[in-house]
Amino acid sequence: MNRNKVSSLNGEITIPGDKSISHRAIMLGAISEGLTEVTNFLRGADCLSTIDCFRKMGVSIDDEIDIIRIHGRGLHGLCAPNELLDVGNSGTTTRLISGILAGQSFTSTLNGDDSIQRRPMNRIITPLSQMGATIESIKENGCAPLKISPSKLHGIHYQSNVASAQVKSAVLLAGLYSEGTTSVTEPTRSRNHTELMLNYFGGSVTIEDTTATLLPVSELYGQKVEVPGDISSAAYFMAAAAIVPNSEVLIKNVGINDTRDGMIHVMNSMGADLTLQNKRNLSGEPVADILVKTSNLHGITIGGSLIPTLIDELPIIAILAACANGTTIIKDAQELKVKESNRIDVMAKNLSLMGVNVTATEDGMIIEGGNPLTGATIQTKLDHRIAMSFAVASLIAEGTTTLIDGECVNISYPNFYEDLDKLINN
Repeated sequence: MNRNKVSSLNGEITIPGDKSISHRAIMLGAISEGLTEVTNFLRGADCLSTIDCFRKMGVSIDDEIDIIRIHGRGLHGLCAPNELLDVGNSGTTTRLISGILAGQSFTSTLNGDDSIQRRPMNRIITPLSQMGATIESIKENGCAPLKISPSKLHGIHYQSNVASAQVKSAVLLAGLYSEGTTSVTEPTRSRNHTELMLNYFGGSVTIEDTTATLLPVSELYGQKVEVPGDISSAAYFMAAAAIVPNSEVLIKNVGINDTRDGMIHVMNSMGADLTLQNKRNLSGEPVADILVKTSNLHGITIGGSLIPTLIDELPIIAILAACANGTTIIKDAQELKVKESNRIDVMAKNLSLMGVNVTATEDGMIIEGGNPLTGATIQTKLDHRIAMSFAVASLIAEGTTTLIDGECVNISYPNFYEDLDKLINN
């Protein structure tokens, strides 16, 4: 797939629904009493894997294009699947559904693609086992496939050594099936969509500092969920508008949850011309329209408690850094090594090919920005966020940029290239 330099980006765009919220709406709808209706659902491959898994456990889910209707079976209504639960490429599906499966009265097996079979699952196996779950890595390597067998669960206070919404969510979801109180304390706050949505569906979760505490409830109840636009997807258009000359782009209906808004803070710190408009709430989540214009950016240091709020945006932030004057340091981001690819190494190698002076470190990157980018052949490593980041870089690079396996964007944003092209030379 070839991409070329453009002269400007202009117009409005509405991005697909938030991936994290879409996953959780299906999961909580499936284990709630009554009907859950979800609009602006993200039809990426990952979220469709979540639907497939719950259909295999007897949940009726109607996909009517504009709306997803989930006929919930209640907390204890799931049925034993007749086959393996295939999570595809989705780490969110794998880790969150494990918490739900830990409390079921049947045995299930989870597996996914080659990438999933390399991603670390001990981070959920450990706390779920402490709760009494019978969960094992079949190959005994701490990765999928996972076998989860029936057991009696009890609440724990889990002190997580990583700020991970997936770990926290797995424990809280298992807490729905546990005796007593379940709580998770993290080193810094991770995204809180599970806590917000559990309460929206009738759960009982309190949050204090970096600790989330769940009290068991007898049932959850189906709701109407309007999914806000995914800020992780909006990030590519925010960055593109900032670095392409003569650009002005309005991105509508974007979730700005304060556990996810690190991209906004980083761009403001780098000197971006960025404005939040029309702030409001949707189904318990804060949203806004984001206006970004061509900006004169400068390098900054990014680390600490900010990292969990933008972990998925760090690849596109690295592109911003390459276009900013001065040095940008990304640190405390070891988690990038265990995503769909080792994003530290892949970003550094590909940026170097485009002429950027970049050094990969153990926990991030040091990027010397401000020099012109040149087109190159980019190995995406089948990582959707790598592909979208270098599609943005191609907009300002001299010559042609070739994205190998660029269609992997389908994992999270099937219409990404079409939406980007709509803004070119409008």
